[in-house]
Amino acid sequence: INGIKYQVLGLIGRGGSSKVFLMVTLSKKLCALKLVSMAGVQPMVVETYMNEVAILKSLRDCERVVRLYDYEYIRKDQVLALVMEKGDQDLSNILTDAIRKGALGTICVKFYWCEMLQAVREIHERGVIHSDLKPANFLFVNGKLKLIDFGIASITPADATSVFKESPMGTLNFMSPESLQLVAREPGKQCLKISRKSDVWSLGCILYHLVFGKTPFQHIRTTEAKLAAIAGVSYVIDFPEVSDPNLLDVLKKCLQRNPNKRPTIQELLNHPYLTEDGARPRNPLLESVLSDIENLSPASVAKLSKVVKYLRGQKK
Repeated sequence: INGIKYQVLGLIGRGGSSKVFLMVTLSKKLCALKLVSMAGVQPMVVETYMNEVAILKSLRDCERVVRLYDYEYIRKDQVLALVMEKGDQDLSNILTDAIRKGALGTICVKFYWCEMLQAVREIHERGVIHSDLKPANFLFVNGKLKLIDFGIASITPADATSVFKESPMGTLNFMSPESLQLVAREPGKQCLKISRKSDVWSLGCILYHLVFGKTPFQHIRTTEAKLAAIAGVSYVIDFPEVSDPNLLDVLKKCLQRNPNKRPTIQELLNHPYLTEDGARPRNPLLESVLSDIENLSPASVAKLSKVVKYLRGQKK
């Protein structure tokens, strides 16, 4: 790639027109190679991948975004090659395993929630709206959750808090109401008005999934009915009973259909759900322990739960 040699070790994933390989540099550093076939794809798809490259380049110094080391368009093969930071496991796989074994523990849910918030806060501070937040787009790298897949992400202008899109894009179970509703931007032209609060709705859907094992609209089978439920104010989201009133408050605030009423990421980080553990926030020692986890999974969290509870001042 751009004259630098790598050794490919094997295929580790695939999806759509792309494949992901594990490879190693000459200095023995592991990384991921994402190969995207551009042969015969629609211009909109090409634009999506080039948008991802542009945004990843702008976020190269972010701690909570998977690093893009290098990229090249190989014209003769019509392939876009992306050399990226290697991850361990995405949150979707962790959730699948956990749901199969039973509900996630409260410590796990809080940990994943806090990690997601920190990742999204970092890109929001850079003016980036992800627009496709879902468990599969959070990847653990050396114990930290990092964001991937910026194909439909947007950078807000310096003098604005929202961006306008021509058509809905994203993953339906996690899409916000405003990402589905056309508004008039100028006479004769309608579009979608998206802000950072759209990401907050998606995070609320993920937290709902962590707590209840499903997304708020997952039970609705047809696409048409699901679209109507998400966008329609008449549809009431069901919130099953939970033991922690602060958790329920977070869920309800994130899943408000009016984006202006949703909290910011910083407000969610300061919410009692995360800060009222024995009336004190997470301490630096806990942060250090969690940062040193090399490959977080429900099993490894279970092993650390006693330590975490002690550090947080919780009782079993």
